[in-house]
Amino acid sequence: MGAVDNPPNPFVRRRCQYEAAPRAAMVVREERAASVLTTNRSPDIPYRWSVNPYRGCQHGCAYCYARRTHEYLDLGAGSDFENCLTVKTNAPELLDAALASRRWSYDWVAFSGVTDCYQPLEERYGVTRECLKVCVKHANPVSVVTKSPLVLRDVDLLAELHRRRGASVLLSITFADDDLARRIEPGAPPPTARFDALRRLSEAGVPVGVLLAPIIPGLNDRSIPEVLRRAAECGATCATYAPVRLPGSVAPVFLSHLRREMGQAAPRVEARIRDMRDGLLNNPQFGRRMVGSGPYWESVERLFEVVATRVGLSADQQWREPFACAVCTSGKQLLLF
Repeated sequence: MGAVDNPPNPFVRRRCQYEAAPRAAMVVREERAASVLTTNRSPDIPYRWSVNPYRGCQHGCAYCYARRTHEYLDLGAGSDFENCLTVKTNAPELLDAALASRRWSYDWVAFSGVTDCYQPLEERYGVTRECLKVCVKHANPVSVVTKSPLVLRDVDLLAELHRRRGASVLLSITFADDDLARRIEPGAPPPTARFDALRRLSEAGVPVGVLLAPIIPGLNDRSIPEVLRRAAECGATCATYAPVRLPGSVAPVFLSHLRREMGQAAPRVEARIRDMRDGLLNNPQFGRRMVGSGPYWESVERLFEVVATRVGLSADQQWREPFACAVCTSGKQLLLF
């Protein structure tokens, strides 16, 4: 977003209406956090512990469910989310203290769950790398989800940790086409760079998979066969997926972006999303947030499962904790995105 553009924050009473919205400027704030390990108890989330070194995300994906978290900081879910960023500078020392505790049981730790731990800010601050060093020190298993080839910088740590206790990386690849991806994920690296990162991680001995999430009916479901095929060729052994969900203020951000970038195709995409959500854009109920329904979505599920099986992508035990794979005996295990 070039200009400041945020939907109303439901937690803030005041409203600011610009006659002409100013250009959005990036602001980075350094924070001494009180804690860094987040515990998750939702049945929709396939991991218990996560680490988020940053607040906000420069990738600016229009569909990102995490945009709402910025509203708890008295910021907006729109342009603020990708421009008003926070770095938890003391995350490594907090993680070190947590993993050194006698009460810690060497559970898997997910990086990140809310924002991308390898967004461009990481290249300057290196907080994620220092956190991984802590995990190596304590031989604590980790799983990483990212859109960025910057993860290759830390292949030495990930490979060592995998040998000692366990490590895995899921590359989030939502589109097969670089141009289409740029229109919906304007700040994220192109899919071609992510496929290359997947291949190089695999060659280094790090278990890798592909995360095709969110699947947006009518927009990127047609990319499923190519994404899965290319991922398998690059060494992925696991594939997983989830339908798009647009909670609260994420909906107006996404729909506005969709209309601007996709023009006449936008109403069809919105209709497909509503079709799999019983006329809604999101279902907030635990157990239903990450699940679609209806004939169209069922056809998407079948397509994913058939293609994944054909190209040799399946669930392996190493992916079941903390991440559940889409292709397994039930055929409908979904991963949070």
